[in-house]
Amino acid sequence: MRTMPQDSQYPRSLVDADLFRNLLRRHAAAVVVITAPGETPAGFTATSFTSVSLDPPLVSFCLAHTASAWPAVSATDVVAVHVLTEEQEHVARTFSTRGIDRFAAHGDWEQGPGGVPLLGGVLARLVCRVVRRVEAGDHTIVLASPVTGTVHDDRAATPLVYHDGTYTNLRRAA
Repeated sequence: MRTMPQDSQYPRSLVDADLFRNLLRRHAAAVVVITAPGETPAGFTATSFTSVSLDPPLVSFCLAHTASAWPAVSATDVVAVHVLTEEQEHVARTFSTRGIDRFAAHGDWEQGPGGVPLLGGVLARLVCRVVRRVEAGDHTIVLASPVTGTVHDDRAATPLVYHDGTYTNLRRAA
């Protein structure tokens, strides 16, 4: 990994947390809910999900060490990634709410392979084996290899998107 030389003309960092958050609000991202098994199953809303590699198939997501889901995600070898439809903003909000039993509040889920919770009605779902965790500041990047997947039956269904601090969608042109 290349890093900027310390004697570079660029200072170590001019971007504070508030500016960084404001800059990244301009990046549109699909909304996913990631779930993990455990004595108490965990799930959280994320926009940090991305594909990493086709050969071998790898995806990644990031999670803060302070997140309530972190203990379950740090201990498991299986997670499920659920890409939400534009009609599932309520699911995104449920899984981003603190201090509640997110699965009881949501209700539409079943236990999958390895005990991982699987949400219903999603645009796409990948059940993945965790292959590596990489410490990155106050977060960990989780690399995972999809082992199974399903897609929504309605090919016209569109994803829920997060942009500029709000949920939105992608309308397909007729």
